[in-house]
Amino acid sequence: MSDTANAWRLETPGDAGWERSVRPGAPNKYFMVSADCHANEPYDFLSSRIDESLKPRLPRVETDEKGDRWQITEGYRPTRIRFKQPLEGEDGLRNASGKTPEERLQDMAADGVDAEIIFPNKGLSMWATPDPEFAMACCLCWNDWAWETFGAYNDRMSPMACLATGDMAGSIAEVERAAKRGFRGLTLPSKPIFGAHDARHPNYNLPMFDPLWAAIQDADLPMTFHVSTGRDPRAAQGDGGAVINYVSHSLAPTIEPLANLCASGVFERFPKLRFATIEAGIGWVAWALTAMDEAFKKHHMWVQPKLQGLPSDYFRAHGMASFQEDVPGLHDAQAHDLAGNFMWANDYPHHEGTWPHSAEAIERTMGFLTEAERAQILGLNAAKFFNFDVPSV
Repeated sequence: MSDTANAWRLETPGDAGWERSVRPGAPNKYFMVSADCHANEPYDFLSSRIDESLKPRLPRVETDEKGDRWQITEGYRPTRIRFKQPLEGEDGLRNASGKTPEERLQDMAADGVDAEIIFPNKGLSMWATPDPEFAMACCLCWNDWAWETFGAYNDRMSPMACLATGDMAGSIAEVERAAKRGFRGLTLPSKPIFGAHDARHPNYNLPMFDPLWAAIQDADLPMTFHVSTGRDPRAAQGDGGAVINYVSHSLAPTIEPLANLCASGVFERFPKLRFATIEAGIGWVAWALTAMDEAFKKHHMWVQPKLQGLPSDYFRAHGMASFQEDVPGLHDAQAHDLAGNFMWANDYPHHEGTWPHSAEAIERTMGFLTEAERAQILGLNAAKFFNFDVPSV
């Protein structure tokens, strides 16, 4: 299925010279794990589960005195609902896909994906509140729905258990519950308190989070930080807003949890913790590691604590980052020895992703990598991080 606006997705130089293939059904196909996919939750996944007292605070549509309809979500600015033509072609297909495990299995097979990690979709608004206990109540609803829906398929379709980390006690209890259920990992908001930066708010660099890190380490679960979970990503309006918001207000803030963890000594106290930034791309990672190390060396008179290594050392040992198409980042994987820290994803079924043409996207962007680097980035890194079995070749 194709259309004019998406015709570029079919462009590929092919895979001449590759020893293995990313084509579905190829006998020598790479083992492929999509480290970032999304559910397509029913609209009532929160309202059908949450306490009655909290239902009035859930996302909703309101009509004003002029008859205009507005999407109201507690931590976002109100958004006017404008009637537009339905999305067509592949754009419409992406909007409607992924509702059932059976449908997802078919789409995975058609895209060459052997296993996938599933994050919220509508549920990304669960964190859009400055009230962490309300956010935690919503996260519990997502975790229940996700496990009910995908638990039986966890060998190939693994949802992440959501935490609202501003609620420390609730998060610790949910880490323990998620581990007992069999979740492969956790997803945390990029900031514990949703909204604009405020130095008075707790953040992940502070020792107050040590009880949570201890619980996550004891559970032996990786933790992830997905884009657009710290503050409203729709900060720009008007000309170019869609591009500005995507780059500046959705992707870029995901640097913050990485820096908080790597510069603060968390991994010295909890050496078995593992984390990943999700859907933020990888082209910025080498720059961020270099910038952290520069600050650590040149601002040594102010930096606390005095770490045993450089901040970049902790990312290399404990961190991962996922991407869809990121040629600059893939060059950095070679130039900065980061091939073991990057995970490919098709972001199914989102528009930012590569589905249903992941083979073409991979062939466009990964031709200069070695076979070993492609194998790592396409699946082996994610299999190790999320504890999937890798079939013997």
